[in-house]
Amino acid sequence: MQLQRIVRLALSGLILGVLLIDTSGLYKYPFVKQLENWTYDARLNFTRPDSIDDRIVIVDIDENSLAEVGRWPWGRDKLARIVDNLFDFYQADVVGFDIVFAEKDESSGLEKFDQLARSKLRTNSEYLQALEEIRPSLQHDEIFADSLVGKNVVLGYYFKTNLQEGETGFTGLLPPALTKMDVQWSERLPINKAVGFAGNLEILQASAASGGYFDNPFVDGDGVFRRVPLVQAYEGYLFASLALATAQAHLGATGIELVVETEGSKGGKEYYALETIVVSNHQVPVDANGAVFVPYRGRQGSFPYLPAHQVLNRQVDPQALKDKIVLVGTSAPGLLDLRSTPVQNIYPGVEVHANIISGVLDDRIKHKPAWTVGYEFVLLVVIAVAMALLLPLVSPLLAAASTAGITLLVLGGTFFAWENNLILPLASPLLLIVLLFMLHMSYGFFIESRGKRQLANLFGHYIPPELVDEMSESPEVYSLEGENREMTVLFSDVRGFTTISEGMDPKQLTRLMNALLTPLTRVIHKNRGTIDKYMGDAIMSFWGAPLSDSEHARHALYAAMEMMDELKIMQAEFRERGWPEVNIGIGLNTGDMNVGNMGSEFRMAYTVLGDAVNLGSRLEGLTKEYGVNIIVSESTRAAIPEFVFRELDLVKVKGKNEPVAIFEPVGHKNDIDKSVTKELTAYKRALMSFRAQAWDKAELDFFNLNRASPDRYLYQVYLNRVAFYRSEPPPPDWDGVFVHTSK
Repeated sequence: MQLQRIVRLALSGLILGVLLIDTSGLYKYPFVKQLENWTYDARLNFTRPDSIDDRIVIVDIDENSLAEVGRWPWGRDKLARIVDNLFDFYQADVVGFDIVFAEKDESSGLEKFDQLARSKLRTNSEYLQALEEIRPSLQHDEIFADSLVGKNVVLGYYFKTNLQEGETGFTGLLPPALTKMDVQWSERLPINKAVGFAGNLEILQASAASGGYFDNPFVDGDGVFRRVPLVQAYEGYLFASLALATAQAHLGATGIELVVETEGSKGGKEYYALETIVVSNHQVPVDANGAVFVPYRGRQGSFPYLPAHQVLNRQVDPQALKDKIVLVGTSAPGLLDLRSTPVQNIYPGVEVHANIISGVLDDRIKHKPAWTVGYEFVLLVVIAVAMALLLPLVSPLLAAASTAGITLLVLGGTFFAWENNLILPLASPLLLIVLLFMLHMSYGFFIESRGKRQLANLFGHYIPPELVDEMSESPEVYSLEGENREMTVLFSDVRGFTTISEGMDPKQLTRLMNALLTPLTRVIHKNRGTIDKYMGDAIMSFWGAPLSDSEHARHALYAAMEMMDELKIMQAEFRERGWPEVNIGIGLNTGDMNVGNMGSEFRMAYTVLGDAVNLGSRLEGLTKEYGVNIIVSESTRAAIPEFVFRELDLVKVKGKNEPVAIFEPVGHKNDIDKSVTKELTAYKRALMSFRAQAWDKAELDFFNLNRASPDRYLYQVYLNRVAFYRSEPPPPDWDGVFVHTSK
């Protein structure tokens, strides 16, 4: 018993050490980062206000406005009218443009008129006189610039963090900087440092009150916008984001205060971290990169939206804009200012700015200070010590209750801190709790139940009855000796089985599994398949042995599709019994496999082994990643030419070095209608654009597909990847392969 206690403590320490490596930053595990992102999103969505903040109004260049006024870009004489209306008629307080005006407006045709005046009509005095009379009305940039003079207008622009070969470093004019940093401060502050910018025309920026950059968010690995930098540096000067500049203009702050703390030393020099930006009397906490966690109020529509064409034509109630902060932007999909956020997959970029402004005004910006690393380290150690000492001493019931209590304490403390604008790490403590609980429960189970398992092994050495029946008809034809054959293997697994099992008592769970596995097994037998084994909620089966089957791939695919049809029928029965809905994923692979009676002198089983078998299992595990029910390999697809398939991806799965093309069966060629064919063609084009790294084209194509078929999760997968690769582009020789690291 003492030895078992030492083993438990050692294993607990090993788990703790693995997680402390991530906490200390020696090596960051991507899955822990993703879990932390999910827990952050859960806290954000659980506590979000879901109310409308009418202090900030979005003048939306939406689809209706584009239909009413014309396609974008509009003539700047119209934008001048909008500005004049907002300030003179509606009496707005400040207007921020989530738009950059980097190029001249030539929509009036003045350049063409001047060409005529210099050529064919240069001697026509009447033409020349008329042209000079109408010239002021055709100079749209000057008209727009005049409308900006003396008004509280913030123009948008963007910084460039890298330059393509031959690309100009800057265009247009930058607004006045927040401050100039000396060389030492510039080197020691780890904020974003731009290498170029795309600013507004000089005449426009010089006429506006100020400016603020947009874009340049910190996109996480899952393509979600959670943080946005409030300040960035360029050539030793510090510049404000559009949200910060707009809030500053609204508060009437002539300057801001930067609160900097010492972060550490390197090479004998102290390094610093920006802690807080003070605007008027509002303290805005930022991370070391000068970024804030966006305090999303809710889904799209958390701020009033007014169509731009109604503002242009003075069709809006003046009280809706009086003394308001106005952001001019777009929610039109065609203008590509949509983001993936924790609250909504497709979210207008202009509303991200609005959320930050609202958070600044309400002091709702949440902060993850540097000391949370030490907090996380200590918390993990305390949890590990408490559980390692307590769980071996108590019964399983008390162990579960103790674990639940520790979990509630961690959750309670985390949410208390959240309500006080502190973001504490949650993923690693919860992961540690789960792993330690599983370790101690499973260790105790295996040690204490060894006798029971040995008794059960006495009944597990027989060949499945269905194989015995078939082989008994011609025993001389068959052999249980190992051999290599081309076969097809099928893996199916219940999705979310842990959640289902936790919500049911053991008897009900057993009845549910029997009611599920029995009809699915009948389908496999009907299509000449062999059940290899049941693995809890999973089925492993194969085709091509012991009976040879030249159409093993076809029979396996028919079985997979019939299994999905059978599952739909079973769902109605499950609902009548009050059982939860059950969904399964299926993976198919065709290839050379070792098949035979394998095991020991105590137990034998007719089974298959090999890389092709492992790949089938991996394909089943990928179904949930792409939101599909069935995935087949290239070899299986090639063996069934009469079927139509949708190529899902080109992937490297865990345990395989070579990329594998994976497909979803759509249906028999004779059963596919024109609409499905059209969608498949559009998807193929989108996939080609994605692999060619034509991100804009791919994003537009996948967005249109997603809008037409919102229930097909595959399109959202690629939209997220496009967003990720925009921020972290693959190498130029990228072959389109996506690497899956999990089983």
